[in-house]
Amino acid sequence: MSDAVEVNFDGLIGPSHNYGGLSDGNLASARNAGDVSNPREAAVQGLEKMRTLVRAGLVQGVLPPLARPSFDLLAAAGYSGTDAQMIEAAARTSPRLLKAAYSASSMWTANAATVSPSADTGDGRLHFTPANLSTMLHRSLEHPDTTATLISIFPGEDRFAVHGALPAHADFADEGAANHVRLCAEHGEAGVELFVYGRDTGESATGFPARQTRLASESIARSHELDGARAVFARQSRRAIEAGAFHNDVVCVGALDTLFFHECAFEDTAGTLAALRRAAEGRFDLKPVMVPESEVPLADAISSYLFNSQLLQFPDEDRLVLIAPGETQDTASTRAYCERLVRANGPIGRVQFVDVRQSMRNGGGPACLRLRVVMTEDELASCHQGVILDEELIDDLQACVRSTYRDRLAPADLADPKFADECRIAREALLEILELDALL
Repeated sequence: MSDAVEVNFDGLIGPSHNYGGLSDGNLASARNAGDVSNPREAAVQGLEKMRTLVRAGLVQGVLPPLARPSFDLLAAAGYSGTDAQMIEAAARTSPRLLKAAYSASSMWTANAATVSPSADTGDGRLHFTPANLSTMLHRSLEHPDTTATLISIFPGEDRFAVHGALPAHADFADEGAANHVRLCAEHGEAGVELFVYGRDTGESATGFPARQTRLASESIARSHELDGARAVFARQSRRAIEAGAFHNDVVCVGALDTLFFHECAFEDTAGTLAALRRAAEGRFDLKPVMVPESEVPLADAISSYLFNSQLLQFPDEDRLVLIAPGETQDTASTRAYCERLVRANGPIGRVQFVDVRQSMRNGGGPACLRLRVVMTEDELASCHQGVILDEELIDDLQACVRSTYRDRLAPADLADPKFADECRIAREALLEILELDALL
């Protein structure tokens, strides 16, 4: 299947993007809680990042925002009456719950699902398992609508398998592709899938939560029919979690045969690399690029989101390109490391910085905003074409955002019932552009 390409499906940031501070363990989310956000600027920034990849000749897709606020959540909490009455009552008695109902966190599509390409699966289909995101209330709302979105975009059980989310229990806590890396020689060849977890079944820990369990990762590997010899399960270091690496993609990213990671990413670095080499034997030679803490302190790696970057193969470039947030350039240690990285003549040949500051202030960098899906030519032709971007479609989406999104949103503004109508109108307009009428 040498005709396969990696398609990045970015989340289109929704009109309710706000700094609610709902995510325990996400330092940026906590630091900026209560600040005024700019949903319009956030969505435009995200679309400009997508445009960067389109202009580079890569295939780029987009996933629409989910419907917010979630009136199902408010109803489950005992609120009733009209939509306006439910919002007004929740704002008075449970403002944090209202913030959860309005959360735009589906924008970070690295958490949407775990994806295994058809080259890796036993039945030769492209598999998706939507993440249950059960650790955080505001994120646990997403998977039913995410599942419906994926089914709309990847229809047909002959080529695509969209599984249900795992049980919403602590033992099955799953955060999707943010804790998953696929390594390979070429995108269309069988690869090695690395699953990173923070705790075992029944295990608890003080401090920041370990959001991914080993049981969840193993369950997904089984349902995707992966070759057990080509699936590796590694434990994320507790130190990284306590430092604010709430997902593995805050300290590690990989592409093709290259794994780029911080020295403190894994509990057992030597064991993880040895397991990956065994799994890759006969297919490709692993190229690990480990960033020493002496050069980039863990705190700098997390605050700059050096590793929450997209590692990509650009057409006509023989080395990988790292798409990093502007904060990586602004941080002295990571900027200096990137300069040394490029000069080292290793597998990463260039670093390109992008502005996603609105997302970064809520704890999500370039890698959080995308779900990587390796697709054959037939699979790509069979998916819903309305979400595959070109510059004209990006222009249309940005025009819609500029005409329907607010440029200022404080958490207190969520109490205005009229804002719910604005969110609905904006989302419906976007779905119309993307020809996703089934999601209306």
